[in-house]
Amino acid sequence: MENLYDVQQLLKKFGYIIYFKNEEDRLEMMEQEIKSMYQSMLIDKDTFLQARLIINQRRIEKK
Repeated sequence: MENLYDVQQLLKKFGYIIYFKNEEDRLEMMEQEIKSMYQSMLIDKDTFLQARLIINQRRIEKK
């Protein structure tokens, strides 16, 4: 994964399509779903950490 689009595609692969008009709300929901997927062992630790890193980088870019 290299960008937010890749994170969205990962979520889509598991049936999660997240759409909020407010980007901060969208990023928060994406992070919650990624955490849930990791806790349910649907994704491995590396994928989880990489997705969280990408989401956090996007938050920093928008500030």
